[in-house]
Amino acid sequence: MDLVIRDARVVDGTGAPSYRADVGITDGRITEIRGEGDGPRPTAARTLDADGLALSPGFIDMHAHSDLALLRDPDHSAKAAQGVTLEVLGQDGLSYAPADDRTLAEVRRSIAGWNGDGSDIDFDWRTVGGYLDRLDRNFGGEGVAVNAAYLIPQGTVRMLAVGWDDRPATGAELDRMKELVAQGMAEGAVGMSSGLTYTPGMYAKDAELTELCRVVAAHDGYYCPHHRSYGAGALQAYEEMVRLTRDAGCALHLAHATMNFGVNKGKAPELLSLLDEALAAGADISLDTYPYTPGCTTLVAMLPSWANEGGPESVLTRLADGETAERIRHVVETVGSDGCHGVPIEWDRIEISGVGSPALSGYVGRTVAESARLRGEEPWVTARRLLVEDRLGTTILQHVGHEENVRQIMRHRVHTGGSDGILQGDKPHPRAYGTFPQYLGRYVRELGILTLEECVAHLTSRPAARLRLPDRGYVREGYRADLVLFDPATVAAGSTFDEPRTLPVGVPHVLIDGRFVIEDGKRTSVLAGRSVRGGGRVSRG
Repeated sequence: MDLVIRDARVVDGTGAPSYRADVGITDGRITEIRGEGDGPRPTAARTLDADGLALSPGFIDMHAHSDLALLRDPDHSAKAAQGVTLEVLGQDGLSYAPADDRTLAEVRRSIAGWNGDGSDIDFDWRTVGGYLDRLDRNFGGEGVAVNAAYLIPQGTVRMLAVGWDDRPATGAELDRMKELVAQGMAEGAVGMSSGLTYTPGMYAKDAELTELCRVVAAHDGYYCPHHRSYGAGALQAYEEMVRLTRDAGCALHLAHATMNFGVNKGKAPELLSLLDEALAAGADISLDTYPYTPGCTTLVAMLPSWANEGGPESVLTRLADGETAERIRHVVETVGSDGCHGVPIEWDRIEISGVGSPALSGYVGRTVAESARLRGEEPWVTARRLLVEDRLGTTILQHVGHEENVRQIMRHRVHTGGSDGILQGDKPHPRAYGTFPQYLGRYVRELGILTLEECVAHLTSRPAARLRLPDRGYVREGYRADLVLFDPATVAAGSTFDEPRTLPVGVPHVLIDGRFVIEDGKRTSVLAGRSVRGGGRVSRG
């Protein structure tokens, strides 16, 4: 064998009690697991002493925003150092494939706050298959830092077929969207995402979404919506997604399934009851969460959908007009915009986490309310200035979550882990660098919300099952050697809200395809990541 990991505490992903064993690896796969007293110990060209360490399957980040980060950063320690061996990209209905020249320019502008403007990227693809191929041949054909799967972004598809208009799709436009989804699924996507508080995806009615989900279901994929509200009307929004996917016969994975804002404090049991009823009736549902209370998005996302109609340039035109800007302010501050989940915005809970323009860096780390007080002006005046001067590139932390909701949802039997990690900005959300060690350190060791074995199952086998991966998610003979070695006594997120880019501790080794990407706590030069395509196909070309 190539490698034997000796005397590890194997946490195999099933949720069953851990056990002590030697694990042998050959040609990127687990070839032998030998428990104590099970006969002669395996030998290999290299032996790693894992006494005191837990060995688990690699963690799967079910909600990642590394669509461009994987292409620009060969290190990508933000995820690799956490033990993440697979990320699911194309989230929230907005990403870079499929596209044409027009929509590519528009989507780059609209999600610059998530991924940067892409000026450092050669966008030499236009299809889903082309993007996945690009991952495989990146960095001179070596690949990327970690494996990646892709969801077809429904908002981008609508951008291609309909544009930015708030109207129903025509029959021809719907047919075009169905063709694009079918093509993307055939080329390797694992499902479709939506951002139903983001334009233009939010303009789609249920009937349109149902038709697209039928196409996804025909290719054995799943629908991953950021649904229409996480605030006022959250339960109704969840129920809408359950009903819609059941009508379509499509599997459902609820993105960052939180219950936020004051109106939802203590309401996690109502959400879980809704899901339990649907599961008992035969629905195929899973969800992901991050183990933190604040959310993270762009400042422009807080505006009402009508203010975003027409795309980024139309937004800036409306903000430049005093009368229209006052209408926007009234909706945002008094009525509650659909972009802000139907809840009037609280500027003292909106913290600026990143700006595109270096000239605006003084705003980072302060709430909009605090910056407004320092300038002697109303918060809306400050927010409007930021939106215009930063060309809509400002990212925010939204401090609106509830710890009791976070804890109850993460215990659910269909829960998985997702970082929702935005890597851009001067002060990103610490979840980007800390989600998986945060689960293991704070919620397992410190709080006992989950046992170690339960938590590992949430982060490995459950997401692998949702992705239909036949050889990942468990420590089993014949499975791919995507593995993490961590110290249960010390593993912890290093990232904080003050120092969000600090790497975790207690994760000394991470392997992808049997190759060390993290060794003795340091990033190696190995680029073992490839595209993981629908049906579990992985490119090694």
